[in-house]
Amino acid sequence: MTVKARILIIEDELHMRAALEQCLAAEGYRVMTASEGETGLERALAEKPDLILLDIMMPRLDGFTVCAELRRHANPVPVLMLTAKGQVGDRVRGLDAGADDYLIKPFSTDELLARVRALLRRSQRDSTMASGLVLGTVRVDFVRQQAWRHAQSLYLTSKEFAMLRLLAESLGEPVSRERFLDAVWGYGAFPTTRTVDSHIAMLRAKIEPNPEQPTFIQTVHGVGYRLQAATITPETSEPEGTSAANKPVDLT
Repeated sequence: MTVKARILIIEDELHMRAALEQCLAAEGYRVMTASEGETGLERALAEKPDLILLDIMMPRLDGFTVCAELRRHANPVPVLMLTAKGQVGDRVRGLDAGADDYLIKPFSTDELLARVRALLRRSQRDSTMASGLVLGTVRVDFVRQQAWRHAQSLYLTSKEFAMLRLLAESLGEPVSRERFLDAVWGYGAFPTTRTVDSHIAMLRAKIEPNPEQPTFIQTVHGVGYRLQAATITPETSEPEGTSAANKPVDLT
């Protein structure tokens, strides 16, 4: 039997805390709770949960401060902020404090569980992420967020790096447009599937020898896109400095 993730709920409102605990436990998650920020921070640092649901409006130590303290301790646990404050400024402040996603009350249990699953998937992928990619004459370093064509620097945006990384982690398998939106933009950004298509077109223009007849990023009709004929690298270096010990491992 697969062991479900451990989730810490930090929420001062008893009714909400109990409802969240019941919802997550019903899905098989192992749930811990804290009724205020200080206790929640202590439990997060001591017990190292797989995910934290964090309320913002709490007495003494609010959610922004808890999240910032977690990141100050270099704790990478995914944080889903829960709040009745829906203003853009509050969302920006939460994300800048280190939150991974944001859910505005009231919300449906289906949406909550979908975001929980998405953050856990993303966290699991992070532990086995490809650090580099070779696409013909293009070399990509995900760790440094740099790319080159031959020995010349190639500019990619942060979202283009993220899209390539997601494709690399599913090498040879289709990645749906919805999965791109979930992993790269996040649910709170409100993009459309056409956004994915336009970014793929720009990415192909940068990395494909012939963008009109793509070699690497293949369209899977009715689904999304698939990465083909690529080489994943466990360690990367700049093109001029690739040693025999660091040669790519071909997984195609």
